[in-house]
Amino acid sequence: MRRLHTCLGMLTATVTVAVSILFGTVPSAAAVQVTTIRGGTVLYAATGAQCVVGFNAKGNGVFYGVMVGHCSGAHTTTWYADAARTVQVGVTAGASFPIDDYGVVRYTSNTLNLPGDIALGGGVNQDITGVASPTVGQSVCHAGRTSGVHCGRVTALNATVNYSEGAVHGLIRSTACSEPGDAGAPAYSGTLAVGFLVGSSGNCTSGGVSYYQPVAEVLSNFGLTLY
Repeated sequence: MRRLHTCLGMLTATVTVAVSILFGTVPSAAAVQVTTIRGGTVLYAATGAQCVVGFNAKGNGVFYGVMVGHCSGAHTTTWYADAARTVQVGVTAGASFPIDDYGVVRYTSNTLNLPGDIALGGGVNQDITGVASPTVGQSVCHAGRTSGVHCGRVTALNATVNYSEGAVHGLIRSTACSEPGDAGAPAYSGTLAVGFLVGSSGNCTSGGVSYYQPVAEVLSNFGLTLY
């Protein structure tokens, strides 16, 4: 038994050396930094702007993040995963504001993990399986960066919100409340994507109203699909 164990040990050592010579040293897993971006993730612009990804999408083998236009559109730029702007992840591919309120970021890094779900906070993620065509009375929730998850009912379609820059049309209005800093929050109904938060009134103490840019419009305009 002792001689067999010794021989196996020698054989193992020989194979290890051969693998090292043929293939070189295998890098550790920590050497490859993979950045995860999902709905609800904050991206940082070269200008200092911070915008929340509503949903990840794809088209013709290219991956994108869709977000609020008055954030991304005003800062057509390079995007980073960190506030220090050292981890570059993409560039603005298109935006519309006012009239509509959406922007699209094309991911350019090959070290990104881009799941199709959205972050609800506290490490909990919501799977998204498709896109909703909402109706009045339908339940809807959004996951705000500041105030967390809030739910309500759709009260109007094709709503209009007026900004100093101009009017934005075709929005979804709901009774879900929002707080400052929640802009860009992905809105969903069950496992279906509805849109992302572009405006609100009131608050979550006394009650409020939220407005969503329909995600279906953005996907159609850019030839994208959720996944």
